[in-house]
Amino acid sequence: MLQKTRGIVLRPVKYGETSLVVTMFTEVYGLQAYMVQGVRSSTASKNRAAYFQPGTILELVVYMQPGKNMQRIREFNVAHIYQSVHGDIIKNSILLFACELLLRLLPENAPLPELFSFANEFLIGLDERGTKKCANAPIYFLVQCARLLGYELRGGYSVETPYLDLQEGGFSAHPPTVPPFTSDEDARMLDAVLHQEGYDEAAELMMGSETRMRLIDWYITFLQQHTQHLGNVRSLAVLRAILH
Repeated sequence: MLQKTRGIVLRPVKYGETSLVVTMFTEVYGLQAYMVQGVRSSTASKNRAAYFQPGTILELVVYMQPGKNMQRIREFNVAHIYQSVHGDIIKNSILLFACELLLRLLPENAPLPELFSFANEFLIGLDERGTKKCANAPIYFLVQCARLLGYELRGGYSVETPYLDLQEGGFSAHPPTVPPFTSDEDARMLDAVLHQEGYDEAAELMMGSETRMRLIDWYITFLQQHTQHLGNVRSLAVLRAILH
């Protein structure tokens, strides 16, 4: 069956001499693997592997055969041509972080149109914003992606519940008994991130780089405790090095 869908490239892997196996987050079918034949070539005019860089948003016509682990693509075109992401090390690092999170957290073959819409808008917005507006993008994407997948912190920061408790999965009136521990200020700031209506608001939050990375570390640890899929996030080391 032929189906039109948009897709976000998450991971391309070379296969044979000219092909790729591409893992994509599609709007209609969720996480899917596709065999893309003949896109790698020594001839520049025939080399279309660049269409399948992580984060590329494509318009697709795909063959879908239920029960198969790998599908095929009939047609593909770029849905959004990035203007700045690939030439900006900060934006590109954030894009790769977002793609890795999706790759590790998404269940297979599960349509998640709301999350797809959010990820699509996030990547386009990342491309269009100035670099100085992107510092809070990783923590914003992390908490919103987790929320849309059902991993949401309970409660909120208040005088009565000033503590973040990892095992309880939310804000608590009592100090946590096991690490990681957070300061009162970090708990308040994470609550502020959680309640932003959109990234434009999140971008305006005044947050130092050390606070930002502590919150990212805490939230990733929270997800590692509550899902079996996340594991070690490799792109985090790059973010730590460039986000000052």
